Amino acid sequence: MNVDACYQLGYIIKPHGLKGEVGILLDVDYPDVYRELESVFVEMNNNLVPFFIEWISVKNNKKAVVKFEEIDSFEQAEALQSFNLYLPLENLPPLKGNQFYYHEVVGFQIVDLNIGHLGKISTIYTHPGQDLISMEYQGKEVLIPINDDVVKHLDRDKQQLTVALPQGLLDVYLDS
Repeated sequence: MNVDACYQLGYIIKPHGLKGEVGILLDVDYPDVYRELESVFVEMNNNLVPFFIEWISVKNNKKAVVKFEEIDSFEQAEALQSFNLYLPLENLPPLKGNQFYYHEVVGFQIVDLNIGHLGKISTIYTHPGQDLISMEYQGKEVLIPINDDVVKHLDRDKQQLTVALPQGLLDVYLDS
């Protein structure tokens, strides 16, 4: 299994207790989906290593306490601190309507309601204040905010994302 076939579930925060438990942050929208998790991949030295879960307790604040099999001491748990956790992409719950996972729309065509076809999504940037779609338009990188006012429709069959660009957005990139 490699990182490209997975999504990041979260990361190990620190040891929790003395018997090998760890606190983790679940970097997901719906943490409750993971209450029955049986295993995860832990990224160690650029490799994904499977870890089986003895038990997991998911909290309301996107945090959880996990007891991995064969991790039985504070020292073993401490050695896992800050490691990223991954799951295979097929574990993602399906989304409907205009909801989408960022990785699934890379390569989709952007179509503006007024201008028409603009280009393909090259990447998605996540920032604390605003997530952004990146695409190339007339040789320039254009960043499009991801919000309900801009993103109007997702068509998975056509691999197309319809947007209503704010007036003047393209001009900002083309005038420079």
